[in-house]
Amino acid sequence: MMERQWMATRRALLCGTAAAGAVKLALPAAWAAGRDRPEPSERAIVMTREAFLAPGISEALARGRAGRVTDLAYDVALDLTGTGQAAGSTTIAFTLKDNREDLILDFRGTSLDNLSINGRAVADLVRENGHVILPAALLKKGANRLSATFVTPVAPSGSAIIQVDDKSDGTTYLYTLLVPSDAHQLMPCFDQPDLKGRIAWTITAPKEWTVIGNSKVVAKDEVGAARRWTFGRTPPIPLYVTSFAAGPWRAFPSTPPGKRPITLYARPSRAPEMDVEPFIATNRATIEWLEDWLASPFPFEKLDLVLAPAFPFGGMEHVGAVFYNETGTIFREPPTLSQSLNRDQTIYHELSHQWFGDYVTMKWFDDLWLKEGFSTFISCYVQEALQPETQPWKTFFVRLKSSAYNTDASSGTTPLWQQLDNLSQAGSNYGPIVYNKAPAVLKQLAFLVGDKAFRKGLQIFVRRHAYGNATWRDLLSAIELASGQSLKTFGERYVLQPGVPRVRTKLELQGDRIQRLTLSQSAENVGAGTVWPMRLQIRLGYKNGEDVVIPATLDHGELVVAKAAGLPAPDYVWANDGDFGYAIFELDRRSATWVQASVNTVEDPLLRAMLWGGLWDDVRDGRLAPLDFARIAIRHLPGESDEQVAAFIQGRAATAVTHYADPLSGAAFVPEWENFLSGRSADPKLAYGVRKQALDGLLATARSPAGLDMLRAYLDGTRQFDGAAIRQASRWAAVTQLLACGTVDAKARYEAEARRDKEPDAARSAYVALASSTDAEIKERYFRAYIEDKSLNEGWAIASFAAFNDPKQNEMTSRFLPLALERLEWIKANRSIVFLPTWINGFIKNRTSASDLKVIDTYLAGRPDLAIDIRRKLLEARDDVARTVRIRTMT
Repeated sequence: MMERQWMATRRALLCGTAAAGAVKLALPAAWAAGRDRPEPSERAIVMTREAFLAPGISEALARGRAGRVTDLAYDVALDLTGTGQAAGSTTIAFTLKDNREDLILDFRGTSLDNLSINGRAVADLVRENGHVILPAALLKKGANRLSATFVTPVAPSGSAIIQVDDKSDGTTYLYTLLVPSDAHQLMPCFDQPDLKGRIAWTITAPKEWTVIGNSKVVAKDEVGAARRWTFGRTPPIPLYVTSFAAGPWRAFPSTPPGKRPITLYARPSRAPEMDVEPFIATNRATIEWLEDWLASPFPFEKLDLVLAPAFPFGGMEHVGAVFYNETGTIFREPPTLSQSLNRDQTIYHELSHQWFGDYVTMKWFDDLWLKEGFSTFISCYVQEALQPETQPWKTFFVRLKSSAYNTDASSGTTPLWQQLDNLSQAGSNYGPIVYNKAPAVLKQLAFLVGDKAFRKGLQIFVRRHAYGNATWRDLLSAIELASGQSLKTFGERYVLQPGVPRVRTKLELQGDRIQRLTLSQSAENVGAGTVWPMRLQIRLGYKNGEDVVIPATLDHGELVVAKAAGLPAPDYVWANDGDFGYAIFELDRRSATWVQASVNTVEDPLLRAMLWGGLWDDVRDGRLAPLDFARIAIRHLPGESDEQVAAFIQGRAATAVTHYADPLSGAAFVPEWENFLSGRSADPKLAYGVRKQALDGLLATARSPAGLDMLRAYLDGTRQFDGAAIRQASRWAAVTQLLACGTVDAKARYEAEARRDKEPDAARSAYVALASSTDAEIKERYFRAYIEDKSLNEGWAIASFAAFNDPKQNEMTSRFLPLALERLEWIKANRSIVFLPTWINGFIKNRTSASDLKVIDTYLAGRPDLAIDIRRKLLEARDDVARTVRIRTMT
C-alpha cells in the first residue's frame, strides 16, 4: 500500500507544470529505475511555486531549502510588555548556494513589516499560507542578511507564546512551545529541523519579571518601566527547541562545589510544594551519567529547569532550559513509587534529548522515533544506573510496552519511520509507536549486537553528527561499524515494516517429558508473510525445581526448540524471558492455566509482570472473560509485594470491571471490587504506595450505593486513609466520581469543595472535576468551550477530556461523537500537537457501544478524503472500540 501511494504521489509531482520560480532538480537514477522510495536526502522533486506556498512546511520545500541554505544565525528581539500580542524584530544571516530562484521564508504570525534583504526593501511583499517569498533579484550567492519587524499573538491556546494567569495571586506567565513547526508562528524563519540556526534572544519584559532563554544572560538593561534581557548566541540548534519563559518566577539556584550550576524556576504560589533539592539533584546526576556513558560532554553552556504551569506535555527538551509539566512535577500528596518513577523517567527522557534530538537531530520528522524512542530507551539505562532497585525494564514493561502492542496491532499503525509529506502532519506522528515501540525495538537491537557494541555505536553516532542531523540509516551504520554485524534486515523489518508479530508456543508432551517445543510467528495485522528476526530467551518454569532458559533465534515462520526435547514437562513456558523480544507472546493453554492458579509463586517481578501481561492478552483476545481476570487479580493481589506490578494488575482489573465487562455483570461485580479495594487501602501490612493505589482505585471506580457512601465518608472525614483525612487531590477524585455517577448531592459536594480548596491549583482541579457532571447543560457548555473559547488553556481542556467522556455516561455523551468527529480537521489546524490525539482518545477511543462503532465507521466511509494522519489515529481508536464491543458481546 505504501509503495502504491508513493508512486501515485510521484506521478502527481512529475505531471505538475513548472511555473516561473519553480525549483527544478534532476530525477535520481535509482528512483527512475523504480527502486523503493528513496531517503529524503536522495529524493529529487519538481515543484511549482504554488506548491511551495501551500500551508505547512512541505517535504519538497524543506529539501529544496536544505540544499541551498547554510550557516543560519538569528537575532530576535521581542517586547512582552503588551497585552495579547508581542512585537518583535529579527535579523537573519545565512549563506546561499545560488540565487537563481526565489527563496521561501516561513511566517504565520499576525503581521510582517519592513522586510529588507541585503539592505534593499522588499517592495511587493508576498505572504501566502504562512510563507513569504524572498525575491531572487535581492538575494546573493554567498552571504545574505535580511531584517524585518513582526507581531505575533500571545494567548492561553493556539499561539506560539502561551499565557497562563495564576488566579491565586494575580500573576501572569508566558512561555513558548514551538514543536514540531510553530517557530514560524512566533517569528520569521526557515522552520525545518535540518536548517539549524544559532539563536540570540533579546527580550523586553516587565521589570519584576525574570526571563529564561536557551543561553546565558549577557546583559540586563533598564528600559523605562521594563527590563531588557540579552542572551548569548547558541550553537546550531533546531528551531523547535528554541524557547523562552517569562514571568515573576522564583529562582532556586544550586551550585554544589565542583558541580554544574543548575537553576530551578517555579511560580511563587507553587514553590513551597516543590522538593527542590532532590529534583535538581536528579537532573544533575542524569547529566553526569549521560556525559560518561556517551563519552560526550553536555553540549550546551547551561541548564535551567522551568516548571511550566498548564503545560500540555510531560516535559520539553528546550536547549538550555528544559520545561517540565508543573502538575506532573509537584505532588499534592505523598506520591506512590509509580508516581515518583513517572517524574524521574520524565527527567531522564528530557535530558537524554539534549544529545538525541538537540545535539543530533533527525533530518525530518519521519524519523521522529530517533529522538523520542531513543530518549525513552536511554531513560531505562539511566534508571538502572541511578535507581537499580526499581528494576527499570520492569518499569518499562508495566508503563509502556502494552500500549505499543495495542497500537501496533491496530489498522491505524505505522512503521517507526513514518512517511511525512508536510510538517503540518507531524503532530500525528507522536504516539505509542515512536514513544513505546521504538524503545522496545532498540532493546531487541542492543540484545542482538550486545550492550558493549551498542554503546560504542551510539558514541560513534553522536560524534559523527554533532550539532548536525541524521537518519535511521546513519544510526544503524554506526552500530554496524561497532558490532561488525549487518543490520539491513533488521532495519527493513523493524524500522520500515509496520505491525507487530504474534508468537505462539506449542508444547507437546510425552508422559512427563517434552516431546517437542515449537515457536511460530505470524503478522498480527499488516505485512502478511513478514518474518521479524528475533533473538529470544525461552524460559521453562518449574515451581518445584530450577527453571531452564534456552537462547533461541526466531528468524523463520517456525522454530523447533531442539534443546527442549527430553526435558521435564514445565509448569509453564514463557518465550520472551527478559523481555528482549518485540511481539505479542501468547501463552499456550497449559501454561495459561498454571499462571492463572500460581502466578504469585514466580519470584522475578519482571517475569511475573509479563505473565500477567499474557493473561491480559487473553482477555483482549477473548480467551479469558474480563471478570474472570478480575477474580484472579483479587485472589493474587494480596500476595503481590511489588508496587509497580501491583499497579499494573490493579489497573487492568479495573478496566476489566468498568470497561470490558458487559454493563449488567460489571455492575453486579462492582461491590466485590469496591470491598476489595477498601480493605486493601486500609491494610496496615501493605506498603504506603500499595495502599494508596487501592485508595485511588476506589475513588475512581466506586459506583454502588455502598461504594459511593465510602466516598462521602472520606469527604466528611469519618473515614480516613493512613491515619488522617484524605488530602486535596484525593478529595477532588471523590467529588469527580460523585459527579460522574450523578448522585443527588454531587452538585452540592462540588460547590463545597470549590469553596474549600484554597491551593494554587484549585481552579484547574475544579474545572477538570466538573467536566464529569451528568448535567446536559454543563456538558454542552464544556464542549463548546473546547472549540470556541480562546481563553481556555489547552492544558486544562486536555486534562478534562477523560472526565467528560466517563464510560459510565456512554449513552449520554454519544450525542457528542458525531460533533467530535467533525471537528478533527479543525483541531489539527488550530490546536497543539497533543490536543488531537488526546481528543481522539477521549471522545472516540473510550466509546463502548455498537451504535457508536457504527457512527465511527460511517464517518470513515464517508470521508475518503480525510488526511492520512488523522485517519490512522482514528482507525487506531476505532479498533479499540470494536475490541470493547466484541469482548462485551462474548461475556
